[in-house]
Amino acid sequence: MHAQAATTASPGQVLAAFLKLGLLSFGGPVAHLGYFRNEFVQRRKWLDDAAYGDLVALSQFLPGPASSQVGIGIGLRRAGISGALAAWLGFTLPSAVLMCAFGYGVRWFGIDTQAGWLHGLKIAAVAVVAQAVWGMGRSACVDPLRMALMLAAAGAMLLSRATVAQLAVIVIAAAIGAALLRRQATPRAQPSVSKPLSLAASHAALSCYFALLVLLPLAARITDVHAVALMDSFYRSGALVFGGGHVVLPLLRAEVVPPGWIGEGAFLAGYGAAQAVPGPLFTFAAYLGTAMQPPPNGVAGALLCLVFIFLPGFLLVLGALPYWDRVSGSPGARAAMLGVNAAVVGILLAALIDPIGTSAIVAPTDAVVALAALLLLTRAHAPPILVVALCALAAQLLTMIR
Repeated sequence: MHAQAATTASPGQVLAAFLKLGLLSFGGPVAHLGYFRNEFVQRRKWLDDAAYGDLVALSQFLPGPASSQVGIGIGLRRAGISGALAAWLGFTLPSAVLMCAFGYGVRWFGIDTQAGWLHGLKIAAVAVVAQAVWGMGRSACVDPLRMALMLAAAGAMLLSRATVAQLAVIVIAAAIGAALLRRQATPRAQPSVSKPLSLAASHAALSCYFALLVLLPLAARITDVHAVALMDSFYRSGALVFGGGHVVLPLLRAEVVPPGWIGEGAFLAGYGAAQAVPGPLFTFAAYLGTAMQPPPNGVAGALLCLVFIFLPGFLLVLGALPYWDRVSGSPGARAAMLGVNAAVVGILLAALIDPIGTSAIVAPTDAVVALAALLLLTRAHAPPILVVALCALAAQLLTMIR
């Protein structure tokens, strides 16, 4: 049964917690889920593994930035809509500021995307994700059927990276769970929320999501104003992509490079910079808004692109979570969620293997550094920022030696 929180957090407390994570969470969306689990399940105990698994599972169903949507859901659970805004702002602001600065600075100084310390951040992500997969697996894959679901999901995702494959894995796992895991499903206490979101507010959020999806393309054609075209392009990119992070980058390239808003070289430079900063990869939009040639650009362009790429994911969490709470409490839904949670662990395991592992472990010494980082996290309980810094230092030294 889910643990009830004794007290709720204020929006300021939510902001401070997520600002810390926004400063320290290197490694991309899957790694972020590991940081979130460490901070909110293990350390702060704002929710338990089952409640956290439910939020992660919901994020897999929704288009948008998965890790940011989990954060928004945690903020909503703790402090209502103001908490959701605080969670998004805290987690997004550090990397958005850095990416905006890159937008200005890369024109003059460039960035070495092959730097050893940058590779070290990828190695650190291997350790963080491995810790998350192990921890979530221990609570979500506790019997042979769920272990089999996890392995099958991992195998399916390694064979196919298509969005439809991930959705199919989740739907099939839900069906298997609903059919075969009813005895294991336990009643769930209602989650603790300081200001529960009403169905009216949920309807308004969903209505706004679909209205903008239809009206922005029409407005862009009618007005022929570049700012409106930016709103349309970035809103659609955020509204229609599953998986977030790296998945949205090719969609953004198709929106901004062919029209000539930004050059191919500048786009790739920003992509390299995005790997070097903590926080959500969707803040790549801040770089694009800053570096584009047609105005609005600079800080104004960064704010516009940033808000509109995150807005659909935010609206979907507000719109879906109240329904999720009502539906997921039934015995059949709880059984389905057991299957989904096991499959989510498999999806994370597949991401750990490829692309995280394959891009980070390119030499035996990388594997040694990753294993040492994992031991520091699991055995020595070292702070993640220390592990990230040590991985970056170790990789830089190894690059100099080679």
